[in-house]
Amino acid sequence: MASIKITKHNFEKEVLQSKEPVLLDFWASWCGPCRMVSPTIEEIAKETEGVKVGKINIDEESELASQFSVMSIPTLMVLKEGKVAATAVGVRPKKEILKMLQV
Repeated sequence: MASIKITKHNFEKEVLQSKEPVLLDFWASWCGPCRMVSPTIEEIAKETEGVKVGKINIDEESELASQFSVMSIPTLMVLKEGKVAATAVGVRPKKEILKMLQV
Protein backbone atom coordinates (compact mmCIF):
# COMPACT_ATOMS: atom_id res chain seq x y z
CA MET A 1 0.00 0.00 0.00
CA ALA A 2 1.26 3.49 -0.78
CA SER A 3 1.73 6.07 1.92
CA ILE A 4 -1.25 8.21 2.93
CA LYS A 5 -1.26 12.01 3.08
CA ILE A 6 -2.24 12.79 6.67
CA THR A 7 -4.07 16.04 7.43
CA LYS A 8 -5.85 17.36 10.48
CA HIS A 9 -9.07 16.25 8.78
CA ASN A 10 -8.18 12.55 8.45
CA PHE A 11 -5.74 12.24 11.40
CA GLU A 12 -8.30 10.83 13.85
CA LYS A 13 -9.54 8.15 11.43
CA GLU A 14 -6.24 7.18 9.78
CA VAL A 15 -3.91 7.41 12.80
CA LEU A 16 -5.69 7.46 16.16
CA GLN A 17 -8.32 4.86 15.21
CA SER A 18 -5.91 2.63 13.25
CA LYS A 19 -5.84 -1.02 14.30
CA GLU A 20 -2.28 -1.38 12.97
CA PRO A 21 0.85 0.59 13.89
CA VAL A 22 1.25 3.85 11.96
CA LEU A 23 4.62 5.18 10.78
CA LEU A 24 4.39 8.96 10.43
CA ASP A 25 6.89 10.93 8.37
CA PHE A 26 6.91 14.65 9.22
CA TRP A 27 8.50 16.36 6.21
CA ALA A 28 8.62 19.47 3.98
CA SER A 29 9.26 19.89 0.26
CA TRP A 30 12.24 22.23 0.87
CA CYS A 31 14.01 19.74 3.21
CA GLY A 32 16.95 17.90 1.61
CA PRO A 33 17.16 15.12 4.22
CA CYS A 34 13.37 14.60 3.88
CA ARG A 35 13.85 13.98 0.15
CA MET A 36 16.65 11.52 0.97
CA VAL A 37 14.49 9.42 3.32
CA SER A 38 11.29 9.64 1.25
CA PRO A 39 12.05 6.72 -1.14
CA THR A 40 12.79 4.50 1.88
CA ILE A 41 9.46 5.50 3.49
CA GLU A 42 7.63 4.64 0.24
CA GLU A 43 9.41 1.25 0.06
CA ILE A 44 8.32 0.46 3.61
CA ALA A 45 4.74 1.52 2.75
CA LYS A 46 4.64 -0.87 -0.22
CA GLU A 47 6.56 -3.82 1.29
CA THR A 48 5.50 -4.00 4.94
CA GLU A 49 2.31 -5.83 5.87
CA GLY A 50 0.24 -4.75 8.86
CA VAL A 51 1.65 -1.22 8.99
CA LYS A 52 0.11 2.04 7.81
CA VAL A 53 2.47 4.75 6.56
CA GLY A 54 1.43 8.40 6.67
CA LYS A 55 3.21 11.54 5.51
CA ILE A 56 2.57 14.89 7.18
CA ASN A 57 3.74 18.00 5.36
CA ILE A 58 4.64 20.35 8.22
CA ASP A 59 4.12 23.47 6.09
CA GLU A 60 0.52 22.46 5.38
CA GLU A 61 -0.20 20.83 8.75
CA SER A 62 1.59 23.01 11.31
CA GLU A 63 -1.02 22.13 13.97
CA LEU A 64 -0.10 18.44 13.80
CA ALA A 65 3.61 19.26 13.86
CA SER A 66 3.04 21.40 16.98
CA GLN A 67 0.87 18.73 18.61
CA PHE A 68 3.80 16.29 18.36
CA SER A 69 6.49 18.89 19.21
CA VAL A 70 8.28 18.39 15.90
CA MET A 71 11.29 20.72 15.98
CA SER A 72 13.47 19.16 13.25
CA ILE A 73 12.65 17.26 10.11
CA PRO A 74 12.51 14.61 8.96
CA THR A 75 10.92 13.27 12.13
CA LEU A 76 9.66 9.71 12.04
CA MET A 77 7.17 8.49 14.65
CA VAL A 78 5.48 5.17 15.21
CA LEU A 79 2.06 5.34 16.84
CA LYS A 80 0.42 2.25 18.27
CA GLU A 81 -3.14 2.46 19.59
CA GLY A 82 -2.93 6.26 19.29
CA LYS A 83 0.22 6.59 21.43
CA VAL A 84 3.78 7.38 20.34
CA ALA A 85 5.83 4.18 20.60
CA ALA A 86 9.04 5.32 18.88
CA THR A 87 10.57 8.51 17.48
CA ALA A 88 13.62 9.23 15.32
CA VAL A 89 14.87 12.54 13.97
CA GLY A 90 16.95 12.76 10.80
CA VAL A 91 17.69 10.36 7.98
CA ARG A 92 17.69 6.72 9.09
CA PRO A 93 18.54 3.54 7.20
CA LYS A 94 15.63 1.29 6.25
CA LYS A 95 16.70 -1.39 8.74
CA GLU A 96 16.54 1.11 11.61
CA ILE A 97 13.09 2.37 10.57
CA LEU A 98 11.77 -1.19 10.36
CA LYS A 99 13.18 -1.86 13.85
CA MET A 100 11.14 1.13 15.16
CA LEU A 101 7.99 -0.64 13.98
CA GLN A 102 8.76 -3.65 16.19
CA VAL A 103 8.64 -1.65 19.44
